[in-house]
This record gives sequence, C-alpha cells and structure tokens, in this order.
Amino acid sequence: MRPIDLPLPPVPARSVQHPPIPTWHFWLDQAPKPGYLNMAIDSALLALAERDGVGFLRVYRWAPACISFGRHEPALCRYDRARIDALGADAVRRPTGGRAVWHDAELTYAVAAPLGVLGSLQQSCGRIHAMLTDALRLLGVHAVAAPTPGRPASPDAGACFDTAAGGELLVGGRKVAGSAQLRTARALLQHGSLLLGGSQSQVRAITRAPRGEAAPTVPPLGRPVRFDDAAGAVAHAARRWEGDWHDVDRGEPIVELAAAYADGYRSEAWTWCR
Repeated sequence: MRPIDLPLPPVPARSVQHPPIPTWHFWLDQAPKPGYLNMAIDSALLALAERDGVGFLRVYRWAPACISFGRHEPALCRYDRARIDALGADAVRRPTGGRAVWHDAELTYAVAAPLGVLGSLQQSCGRIHAMLTDALRLLGVHAVAAPTPGRPASPDAGACFDTAAGGELLVGGRKVAGSAQLRTARALLQHGSLLLGGSQSQVRAITRAPRGEAAPTVPPLGRPVRFDDAAGAVAHAARRWEGDWHDVDRGEPIVELAAAYADGYRSEAWTWCR
C-alpha cells in the first residue's frame, strides 16, 4: 500500500514577521488522551507556530496505552495488529519520523516553534536534549548524551529505544529519551518520550520477528519517577530558553483546533499506510 499524504490541512498564511525570540506557552496536559488525539493536538500546535510565530512546549500522557510508529516506518509488515488489539492498546502513526515507541509509563513532550528560534535541525535537537538533561539533573538523575553513530538508524532498524541516536539521552548506558523532528517551511515539531517506569518490552511482544535483547526490568531512571515531578522539572529547565513564558491554563481551545486533524490520525489508512 502506498503511503498517503501527511494528515495536516494547509495553514492560512498571515503577513507577520516571526520575532527571533517568541512567546512560549507551556502546557501541562494532565488528562491522558488517546493516540490519535495526542497527534492531532501536536499538529495543531505546529500550525499555530507556523501561522502566529509562537512556541509551545506540551507535556502529556496517553490512555489507553499506545504504540506510535514513525512517519516512514514499515509498521504493516513488522507489527501484529491482532496482538495490539489483544493488549487493548491503540496504534497511531506520528507526523514525525523515528521508530516505534510504547507509550505508557512515561512523559511525552512536544515542542512546536518557528524555524530559527532554536537553530538548525542539529542545534534544535541539541538544545532540547540539553533541556531534558537539566530536567533530569533537577530530579537527581545523571544523564549523558549518546555519541553520534557512523550513520543514523533507518526506519526499519527496530524499536526506537533499542538504539540511541547521537545526542539522545542515556542513564547508566540505557536510552531513556528518544526524539524525532518534523520541519516545515516555517516551523518545527519535535516529539520525544522520557521513560519514567515500565519498559518497552511490549514493542517486542507485538513484533512479528523480534530483534535485539529483552528490555531490562530496572526502572529506566534508576528509580520510579512521578509524571508530575518530571513535568515540573521539564517546565523549570525549559524556561532557560529565551522568550516570554506563559502557562496554558485552558487547553480546550487548542483541542477544538485539533479537531481538523483528528480524523486523519484516527484513520487506519494513515496508521497502517506502510
């Protein structure tokens, strides 16, 4: 089956000049949401960053548990849909790249911002990972950046947390934060997961031909970390980025904007397009 177009409606253009230092909005999205809605909301944030030149940092959770596939990942031949259904889990395809992630005991973040605010692709990834390193330090966890590999992992290289790309975060040699970025003509969207507990073993459980070693049972950060504690540390660390920061007190208007994207991410034709 040929991949379908990314489910992002066109964004109405505005004749505005994006400021070099944007207004940032931090959204602690407490209510866990299904996969399709999480991706629709993040796409709405990307659209706002494109249109209005504002930045967002959203942290959130998922319910029910969900496996998300990278935009170009060949999920149709790799993962068993019947096993996913038997686990009572969702499946969704992200607008960003990368490989499969099991979303359950974790903190997921999305950064949406105008291009240039955080620099190039490499610079923006580095700044976001540095922010996460600072957040973990606030939690008493020492994380280091993974070395840059000789060549990046391909979309068919297995689950996201099996291997670390250059700059992604390791604790005790184990990958604890994965990320992927989408860049449009005017803005970027970066997704990432910070493992707080559990494991990624469910990815192996739904893989038709598992590869790699079984996930360890030790908590990813060395000890269990509460979502609220991790979210507070991320919010504190991110405020070191230049800009005027505001908290999102009511997320309902953004969720309403996300309705334009929801059907695309809910569609099996998108989730299982390859």
